[in-house]
Amino acid sequence: VQLQASGGGLVQAGGSLRLSCAASGRTFSNLNMGWFRQAPGKERDFVAAIMWSLNTYYADSVKGRFTISRDNAKNTVYLQMNSLKPEDTAVYYCAAGRGVITTTSPYWGQGTLVTVSS
Repeated sequence: VQLQASGGGLVQAGGSLRLSCAASGRTFSNLNMGWFRQAPGKERDFVAAIMWSLNTYYADSVKGRFTISRDNAKNTVYLQMNSLKPEDTAVYYCAAGRGVITTTSPYWGQGTLVTVSS
């Protein structure tokens, strides 16, 4: 599975961005997908996941602000990020796998940088 993340950029606090992660190489609809982020000097943290069943999960820090979704026809998962805060600044990575999405999931995109200015 190859993953290509895009959509990062510079945004002011309170603004919005939508990240995309396009997948190829395997039946997308059977995969669980997720987003993680890594700020400078910090560990890679879970942000959100969407299962093949469409169940979704979020980190407490983004609940109510971020929404994960998927379009199986386009082999793409999205992360809509609203009410962005400076502490959301990080490189965002998409991940995929057949099991629970964690930092040990087998497939990863290259990351896309999100910078939120105050």
